Amino acid sequence: MKIAEISAYALSFPVSAKGGVSLGIGRTVKRDTVLVKVTTDEGLVGFGEAHHGRAPGTIAHLVNTTLRQLLLRHDAYDIVGAWRAVYQMQLNSHGMGAATSMGLSGIDMALWDVRAKAVGWPLYRMLGGASRPIRAYAGGISLGFQPPDDLVAEAKGLVACGYRALKLRIGDTVEQDTVRVQKVREALGPEIDILVDANAAYTYEDVRRVMPVLDACGVGWLEEPFAAHDHRNYADAARLGRTPLAAGENHYTRFEFHRLIEDRAIRVLQPDLSKTGGPTEALRIAAMASAWKLPINPHTSATGINMAATIHFLCAIDNGGYFEADVARENLFRDQLCSAPFAIDDQGYVRPLEKPGIGVDVDEDFIRAHPVIEGPGYV
Repeated sequence: MKIAEISAYALSFPVSAKGGVSLGIGRTVKRDTVLVKVTTDEGLVGFGEAHHGRAPGTIAHLVNTTLRQLLLRHDAYDIVGAWRAVYQMQLNSHGMGAATSMGLSGIDMALWDVRAKAVGWPLYRMLGGASRPIRAYAGGISLGFQPPDDLVAEAKGLVACGYRALKLRIGDTVEQDTVRVQKVREALGPEIDILVDANAAYTYEDVRRVMPVLDACGVGWLEEPFAAHDHRNYADAARLGRTPLAAGENHYTRFEFHRLIEDRAIRVLQPDLSKTGGPTEALRIAAMASAWKLPINPHTSATGINMAATIHFLCAIDNGGYFEADVARENLFRDQLCSAPFAIDDQGYVRPLEKPGIGVDVDEDFIRAHPVIEGPGYV
């Protein structure tokens, strides 16, 4: 079975003032994604998600030109070979680095969808796993900067839906951040896990000041206080308190995670299947991390395709942690682009879908109705 066609679609939708969220990188005004469709010469179709990289048209164009031309007529079952071809011709020398990794991620995910559909298995079984409950936390573009009472109300609503863990956005001011974290902890009690994400908006001094509060509130991790490449600040900040540092959504391929692991500052690794090289590379990263007894808590991207694939992936590794459940008020990529990617139970767990492949049905009319909107997604 050969790859007959690879098509990428840059998609967007505007976010209303009510649905927008303020966080460390600004306020959301639109959501973007890149959908990748792989068609084989036997008529099988697989879908994957490539992260938009805040330049969705660019990522889609790269997939539709260079990466497509590299992989047309390639054996659709030979996913490792396809990955190696892109690595050799793009990633290992002057090949647009992160953009190539994102585009390859979407192709890789779509090829796994095809392969599992070819044998009629859900993806977790094709990856060597088994269906099991996966702990979920309420995440996505949600729980952002807002008055503490409003934040508490949103958090309580998510707990009522079944979540036993949630992630707050920090990176505002240390004073506002600490008040929000303390208020949510007081309201929810010790039984609910609280995680925080600074979206690379902190300085070392900010972390020094906020860490005692995070420790006192029993926060599970402090995510991305600094930019991904700021290795020195991560190493220094890891000594400031008990709250583990988390990172990985902005690290690409096992070659960057190798540095992340050996620096010994990051205790929680967060590869994104739509950014780091797809399920193929995420499995390699998980295996490498398992040798260091480090957990994998994947970041999830915009669409239900990534979300469903991430649950399958977590069922196939032995060091999997939380699934990041997108609970954004407005996400058409979760609610309309495809069928439901997950359901939360009353104990805060999700399970993988059982249909062949990734398990979601994609609405191609939605694709045609939501072309890319140029411009920044945050202001």
